[in-house]
Order: sequence, then structure tokens, then C-alpha cells
Amino acid sequence: MEASEICTRKNGGNVDVVRQPIDNENKEAFKIFVGYDTREDLAYEVCKRSILKRASIPVEVIPIKQSELRSSGLYWRERGPTESTEFSFSRFLTPYLANYQGWALFVDCDFLYTADIKELTELIDDRYALMCVQHDYTPKESTKMDGAAQTVYPRKNWSSMVLYNCGHPKNKILTPELVNTQTGAFLHRFSWLEDGEIGSIPFVWNFLVGHNKVDENDRSTQPKAIHYTSGGPWFEMCKNCEFADLWLSELEAYNKEASHKL
Repeated sequence: MEASEICTRKNGGNVDVVRQPIDNENKEAFKIFVGYDTREDLAYEVCKRSILKRASIPVEVIPIKQSELRSSGLYWRERGPTESTEFSFSRFLTPYLANYQGWALFVDCDFLYTADIKELTELIDDRYALMCVQHDYTPKESTKMDGAAQTVYPRKNWSSMVLYNCGHPKNKILTPELVNTQTGAFLHRFSWLEDGEIGSIPFVWNFLVGHNKVDENDRSTQPKAIHYTSGGPWFEMCKNCEFADLWLSELEAYNKEASHKL
């Protein structure tokens, strides 16, 4: 299937990129908000490419950039000592940024998609306010890839990849005022929701490198979205991590495309 990338509009300073398959021209694009950190620009670009190149539905990839949220008055909280990325809290603005309409995805920038995002959207269940991989995860390391402290808390990594039912009444609490003032515990544990309002997604859509394992005899364990949660190959100390070859191949393809645009 042939497809082209189209820059559609500017939204709060962010350029939205749409992959528009020619047989889906009249369908509304699925919004994907990607956490952006200035230290990991390359990780963001590779994550974005991995989504766009495999999508068979129209998608809109929108970086959540803290600097732009601050300049537009949507984000003003001071950075705390436990925030390892620039989007630690701004991620929870996803329903607001989607105008509290439809479903939208938030994902950290340290992901690599190996499958069509359409498969993920087919798991959407309107009974839930949000859906995520419900990891039981305790990191072994005390620090992250760039020396940031590795914190341990209930529901860790649940918020790193979330399908939000943006129009759900419970999610309308996620205003800029709340996101800028509530605690990390309240936000990352989805404390505005009852347990039954949180749907589950198979772990292969948030496959934690160094934690989740592939069973060679079970194809259902093959990752569809690889999460380099402790650091990816864009950091020197992680250049030989598991699945580094897949990320580096995607980077090579990205660099070739970027050079052709010059």
C-alpha cells in the first residue's frame, strides 16, 4: 500500500505529521502524543518513524514538548527531583490536548514500534476510561540511563503507554490546573479512576527491555512495541542492549530519509 506523509497544521507550535494511506483519505487520523525530551530528540524521531512507516490507518504524531506548553501557559510546575524526563507530568495533558474527544494514545519517546498501530486501536474498549499494559515491574537499577534516579512505585510503567478514552467523563478532571498541581503518585497511579475503569492491554505493546521475555515457541510474546525503559542505544552505555539492532536499523533508515530531504 502506498502512503505519504503530510504536514497538516500547527497545533500549539507542534507540527502534526499524518501518514495518510490512499484508501483511508476520509477517515479521521488517530492522534498519538509522544513525550519529547530535548536530550532524546533522536529517540523521538526514531519512535515517530517506526509508527508512521507501519501504520495502515491515518495517524497524527504530536510531540509533547514542555517548552511549548510553558510558552502557551499550559504548563508551569517546577521540575522535581524524581522527574527523569521533561514529560513526566505533561503526559497527563493528553485528553486535554485531544480536546476531550475520541481515543488517543500517549507513549514515551523511548519506544520502537514493530507492528501496525491499527492492531493496537483494534483493542480499544469503550467501557474503559483508559487502557494500558498493567506491568508488575520493579527495576533492578538504582539509576536510569543518564544518571537520573530510578524510582519505585505502584503501577510503575503503566503510564508510559496509555490509550486514553478522552471523552470519558472521569478524564475531564485532567485539566492543566490539575496536572500542574497534583502529586506524581496521584497521576502515575491513575488515582482519579476506579480499578475497574482501567482496561488491560497485552504486554507486547509495552515490552520492557530487560524485564519482559520472548518465548520462541509462542509467537504471541513477540514485541509489537519495544520500550527501552532503562536506556536505549542512543546512550553510549546502552548501545549493546537487547533489541539494540532493531533500533539501530530504524535509525539508519531514518538517517537515509533525512539525507535525501537535504
